[in-house]
Amino acid sequence: MPDTPERRSLAAKLDHLFRTVRPSGGGEYTFEEVSEALKARGGPTISGTYIWQLRKGLRDNPTMRHLEALASFFGVPPAYFFDDTAAERIDAELALLTALRDSSVRQIALRASGLSGKSLDAITEMLERVRELEGLGDGGRNGQDGDADTGG
Repeated sequence: MPDTPERRSLAAKLDHLFRTVRPSGGGEYTFEEVSEALKARGGPTISGTYIWQLRKGLRDNPTMRHLEALASFFGVPPAYFFDDTAAERIDAELALLTALRDSSVRQIALRASGLSGKSLDAITEMLERVRELEGLGDGGRNGQDGDADTGG
């Protein structure tokens, strides 16, 4: 049997979106907030309870319209739920956006702008060493953030 990468479940992907895509206030969206937002956008009716069941894996066969509405709400293409390669790429983009929400990370990135390649390499090497000293992962290489549960 050929080696195939393990597929992440719908529940794992939806859980990742809830943990990663956040309202401006900080914490996770509630199931009712998502349900109400979908209704306000003219999307299909999805109860907060049903969204909870999808996230927990208690239900796993939503309609295409439901998945399209959830994808739209979280700002990802519907392919996120169907194509694991697309999901990996999108997760990497979400990890970058999450990191850039941190003003300290933004400040470092902005200050690095315009430096030579050699200087950027040196800074990258220093950052990797500090991450290693602090027991953090590989700092986002290969689309992973190294210190968060990737689900699955």
